Formats: sequence, structure tokens, C-alpha cells
Amino acid sequence: RPRRESRTVSDRRRDAEQLGRRAEWRVAVLYALRGYQIVERRFRASGGEIDLIARRGRVIAFIEVKRRDKADDAILAVTPANRRRIERASEHYLSHRPHFAEFAVRFDIAAVSRFGVRLVRDAWRSGE
Repeated sequence: RPRRESRTVSDRRRDAEQLGRRAEWRVAVLYALRGYQIVERRFRASGGEIDLIARRGRVIAFIEVKRRDKADDAILAVTPANRRRIERASEHYLSHRPHFAEFAVRFDIAAVSRFGVRLVRDAWRSGE
């Protein structure tokens, strides 16, 4: 039997990156099918990143996408520290886009697992 080569850290990182991008793509399609416009993907600001930003009507949703084997594990992976980081990035995003000033803001979690996508709308409020 041939000896299996061990995968390097960079191989595992690359594979995880690909899985994450596919998960984000699936979530973006799901939101689009529900009438949302994806306005940003992978928005980066000092101190944080937001996976997806979507709007529908006068609502803007900041979406954290997590990929795990089980949806519950993905939801639990969004820690209070993650939430604060996302909130800081959302504040930066909104401060540079005054046309969103009157929009309702929502923080969603999209839990992607091998069984599908579970959306947790309005998963937390800013400052919680």
C-alpha cells in the first residue's frame, strides 16, 4: 500500500479557505433568492471583517458565515469577541456610507453544515 503524504499546514489552510468561500457563496445565493441585494463580500476594516453585507428595503444585514459539520457548532462558534469585532467593522462601514444612516441594522449568523444552511436572523443586538 502506498504511503500517504501528510498534508501541510498551508494545504489545510487553503482547503479551509475554499470551504469558507463556498459557504459564503451558498449563503449569498440564499439571501439573493430571498430578495436581498449583496452589497459587500468580505468587507475588511481595521479590527474586523464582515463576511457578507446584504440589504432589502430599508434593512441592512451584517452576516457572519460559519462552516462546521453541525449547524449548532457553527452558531456557537460566533463568540462574544467575534460579535464585537463584527460590530466594530459594521460601525466603520456605516460611518462611510451616510445613505444607510436611516436603515435598520441587523446581525445574522448563517450556519453552513453538510446538511444545509441555517439562518439565524437578528442573532444579536449591537452592544450585547
